[in-house]
Amino acid sequence: MAQTPASSAPSEKPASPPQLGFLTVLHEASGFLGGYLVTNLWGRPLEFRLSSAVQPNRVQQILYGGTLQPYICADLIGKTLVEKAGLPVQMVLTDRELVLDLRHKLEIPVLWITPGEDAKSVWTDESVVSPPTDGRGAVRCHPHYPQDVAAARHLLDRLEGAIDLAEPFTRIREAIGEARKMGVTSR
Repeated sequence: MAQTPASSAPSEKPASPPQLGFLTVLHEASGFLGGYLVTNLWGRPLEFRLSSAVQPNRVQQILYGGTLQPYICADLIGKTLVEKAGLPVQMVLTDRELVLDLRHKLEIPVLWITPGEDAKSVWTDESVVSPPTDGRGAVRCHPHYPQDVAAARHLLDRLEGAIDLAEPFTRIREAIGEARKMGVTSR
């Protein structure tokens, strides 16, 4: 009877280290402009993407009404940036509430890092991933996806303070400013 060597058994591919996506959208006179930074768990940049400006016309403003800004931020800019990225992430973090609706388009948690003074009553305790601390706002998931809380807490616990979750947004804004100087955003 022939034996199969252990080395010929199918091997499982080791899981790749988690990567985080940081997405912000700026609203300026030229329109809405998004930046998306993919980092490793220590905040080291792995990929950066920038959207072109989206300027809704008057007819769109009338037709979309109050749904226009979430549509632009989540569907047009956010979804496009995440889908065009070459690296998958396990979670998307944003500093803009309007981006939270991106969760409807993704199968991963989308978390909002709220301003330190945020005390909106529309958010339920079930959406809190981590409470506000030391002048920092709470981290919240989309209220329609309470199952994201446990998954997000698990991943954030792995960070163990290795990265300040608010800091990458500063880098994204500065990168957008530099891209403007280079003329990248006008193309």
